[in-house]
Amino acid sequence: MKRTLAALTLAATAASALVTGIASAADPMVIKFSHVVAENTPKGVMANKFKELVAERMGDKVVVEVYPNSQLFGDDKVLEAMQLGDVQLAAPALSKFSRYTDQLALYDLPFLFQDLDAVDRFQQSDTGQAMMGSMQKKGLIGLGYLHNGMKQLSSSKPLRVPADASGLKFRIMSSEVLEAQFEAVDATPLKKPFSEVFTLLQTKAIDGQENTWSNIYSKKFFEVQPYITESNHGLLDYLVVTSAEFWKGLPDDLRGDLKAALDEAIAYGNDIARKKADEDRAAIIASKRSEVIELTPEERAQWVQAMKPVWKEFEDEIGADLIDAAYAANQQ
Repeated sequence: MKRTLAALTLAATAASALVTGIASAADPMVIKFSHVVAENTPKGVMANKFKELVAERMGDKVVVEVYPNSQLFGDDKVLEAMQLGDVQLAAPALSKFSRYTDQLALYDLPFLFQDLDAVDRFQQSDTGQAMMGSMQKKGLIGLGYLHNGMKQLSSSKPLRVPADASGLKFRIMSSEVLEAQFEAVDATPLKKPFSEVFTLLQTKAIDGQENTWSNIYSKKFFEVQPYITESNHGLLDYLVVTSAEFWKGLPDDLRGDLKAALDEAIAYGNDIARKKADEDRAAIIASKRSEVIELTPEERAQWVQAMKPVWKEFEDEIGADLIDAAYAANQQ
């Protein structure tokens, strides 16, 4: 009798485990997308669009969870977390990848691209696409470029020619290229967290900063900076990135569907970025809180002449062929 009961119990347990296993196998895969900005930014809009597209097309297979405003990780920790499997997608600024590859420092070079059209041409070229795979040996794969926009210079004094920046302190992201860029005009670059910039400007601990129109407007930098020089001297873009182990471990059909949804979401986000740049520039001018300085061709040429030697300084690290290919995108 005891043996019969034991056998029945064992059979019931096995059946229960089998049912649980089947239910577990039927559960959708969860993809955590971590980023550091608000949901109404181009990056935030793109992440939510990706979540919506996946829900529409793959709801029974995949669920995307979006964590904005550094709810999970900041840009300084998210790549490490990704390699540990704690998050599957992120979109840090291109400057944040210096520990993993020298190639992406290309995008920090001053006056390399004339406008976002040139950036698009290069990023969609075979060379630009190949750069996204430059971190595979470090366990990361780039899946797509996302725009924020071209950078402008804000300051406590008018900046028309490079000599006007001499002796001033500018906040920068952690980037050796950006450091060299400001040193080239005899200014002092200071690496500070983005979250501290408004207070540093307000208290005059720094004299200026470089950023896109959308960041200058959304973070209210224009309220504490009397001058903004429309320099378009650099690029602030992001790279949507994932773990090589995670991405390569997906079934081919699932990976293909996810990439298609992501490409569509990135295109949507890039559209938003362009519109937002124009709208936020107009809003700053309308506020009359900050004077927008438009450089003459002669003035801009002086900035280019002063900062262009930075290209040569980092040519060996980045690759002269990459720099030449990126610059050629301006002429197409």
